[in-house]
Amino acid sequence: MQIQKTDVVIIGAGPVGLFAVFELGLLNMNTHLIDNLDKIGGQCSELYPEKPIYDIPSRLKISAQELVDDLYNQCKAFNPTIHLKQQAEKLERNKNNEWIITTSTGEEIIAKCIVIAAGAGSFVPRKLPLKNIEKYENISVFYSVRDKKIFKNKNILIAGGGDSALDWAIELSNISNVSIVHRRKEFRAAPDSVKKILELEKNNKIKFYYGNIDSLSGQNGKLDKVTIIHENKKFDIESDYLLPFFGLKMELGPIANWNLKLKDNLIEVDTEKFETSIPSIFSIGDINWYPGKLKLILSGFHEAALMSRECFKYCYPDKKLVFRYTTSSKEIHKKLGV
Repeated sequence: MQIQKTDVVIIGAGPVGLFAVFELGLLNMNTHLIDNLDKIGGQCSELYPEKPIYDIPSRLKISAQELVDDLYNQCKAFNPTIHLKQQAEKLERNKNNEWIITTSTGEEIIAKCIVIAAGAGSFVPRKLPLKNIEKYENISVFYSVRDKKIFKNKNILIAGGGDSALDWAIELSNISNVSIVHRRKEFRAAPDSVKKILELEKNNKIKFYYGNIDSLSGQNGKLDKVTIIHENKKFDIESDYLLPFFGLKMELGPIANWNLKLKDNLIEVDTEKFETSIPSIFSIGDINWYPGKLKLILSGFHEAALMSRECFKYCYPDKKLVFRYTTSSKEIHKKLGV
């Protein structure tokens, strides 16, 4: 795999990471974005895309997904390279004092600066707390759907009561025999999805079971049945695939091993340039800490602006940084195509 080179690698493609692309681009720095989700947007896109936000300057109200879409449209003039579905795992220096960052898929990127904009950390699925679950995972137990074709005409058991569980139950009911198991028939999902699920059950298009998953049975990682427990009674459901959708948890991940100074699992930075305890590594957004820190998206935007000016010094040590307003700079207008 060919090693890629850039000025700055940004870890995290949420709102603050996307705005960092814009701020760095204004100063002629190229960027690569790394995120372990399958799309940009971080928490805004993954957890609450339709949630209204009221404290973005000039916007009386904007949905989380609209904000992500606008930020991407704003920064795409600078052509960021985006690496999705992978984590930033290994970090080391080369002989030129540049950073070599290796992702979980084996990609290597050389950069002069690293910006950690990973929100509250990496999103990872909440897994089933069952003995020997590993032998079924990625064979007949999946925590996300990458290719729905493999479930066609199969017996699918979906566990959970949130948006992901109901959305995929609705979608897969068109091609599969779908059952849902949840501890109660109360869902933490969009009202329209709940209505559709109840209609599908009424019309015998899906089955609903009360209870929790007790154990799995099968051979060589292939499921035969799932045992459910409810009110101290157990029963079996024939299943080819199990899709547990118990939401996501957030972890600092491999970044925790990079010898950065931490406070309560957050990265300490200064408030002049938002640099970490290691020179040329920066941290912006909810993942950082400093006295008086407010975990707001608009705070992350401010941090990105100051961070980018310090990155410029590492990327262009022989150049003078000239401050320009976007309202009046013809050079910036040309970059933005306005």
